[in-house]
Amino acid sequence: MKYIGKFDPQKDEIVRVMDKDGKIINPKLAPSISDEELIKAYSIMNLSRRQDDYQNKMQRQGRLLSFLSSTGQEACEVAYTMVIDPKNDFFVSGYRNNAAWLTMGQTVRNIMLYWAGNEAGAKAPEGVNSLPPNIIIGSQYSQATGIAFAEKYQGKKGVAVTTTGDGGMSEGETYEAMNFAKLHELPVVFVCENNKWAISTPTVQQTKSLNIAVKAIATGTPSIKVDGNDFLASYAVAKEAVEFARSGNGPVLIEFDTYRLGAHSSSDAPDVYRPKGEFEDRVPYEPLIRLKAYMIEKGIWSEEKQTALNEEQDKHIAAEFAWVEQNKNYPIEDIFNYQYAELTNDLKDQLAEAKEFFAKYPETKDGGHH
Repeated sequence: MKYIGKFDPQKDEIVRVMDKDGKIINPKLAPSISDEELIKAYSIMNLSRRQDDYQNKMQRQGRLLSFLSSTGQEACEVAYTMVIDPKNDFFVSGYRNNAAWLTMGQTVRNIMLYWAGNEAGAKAPEGVNSLPPNIIIGSQYSQATGIAFAEKYQGKKGVAVTTTGDGGMSEGETYEAMNFAKLHELPVVFVCENNKWAISTPTVQQTKSLNIAVKAIATGTPSIKVDGNDFLASYAVAKEAVEFARSGNGPVLIEFDTYRLGAHSSSDAPDVYRPKGEFEDRVPYEPLIRLKAYMIEKGIWSEEKQTALNEEQDKHIAAEFAWVEQNKNYPIEDIFNYQYAELTNDLKDQLAEAKEFFAKYPETKDGGHH
């Protein structure tokens, strides 16, 4: 192991390869990754950032429902999903994982469809083991543990990767999942994207732990803290963690030290609670600036390529949203059909009541089912 077990979370040690200006400061820790993979990673990060920006504008116009942005957290999200096999491994997400969904193979169209209110958008493309967004905070850790248990029980080699925020790590369910996973030495990688804010509660007001990584110690689970805005460090550690779990060594917890540059959600106003100057202090450390500077210095990127990429992605995003606006409605049965294999009598009664209501007040259907 090059990283796991080499950085002590009890000493608050952190894995970092590049500084805020994209300069390599720890070359011995740098991963082996091709120029093509770097460009691909950066392109997805850039797409996610521009999609977030576009969705914010559409939400302000009343054309999209509330959504949760990955802005500022793209490096670690792309890193930990790039290193898993979407056909044989599993990604069990939370609700703030736009960059990770894109990396797994989810389409911009489907993501926007979901945030427009049609849950059909949460369905992953064929051959992509990406579960729907999980709104219940922390429960994805239990689901990933269950999937990993099934993989081991069936003698398969799949790894489950799951993620939550620093707030989610204060949920009892995350501890229970890690404890069970370690007890049975399950192939699961637990990720915490520590973005410093759980809605309006800062990390320092919800835990007295030195960091998030130490929370795994009581379960016997190896853990490590990484600069989550450093793509190279994030990629290196995530790759080793997935290989570690796949080889039968049990679970790992990775704390990605990052920062939520945007609001908690599109209906949130972070300036109300975030200390003045904090945002400005964190911007220079954001992941796109650092990776772009590194790639330009390496000679594989340029401002001309950046302009072309922006134009191409903006055109694609707008086209995808245009499709969503024409296809966001759904049949009323979809609200009731997927809780049980067959509708219960109570659900049948509720469906009949809903149909009667919307037949009487058809104007209330706008922006939802049809």
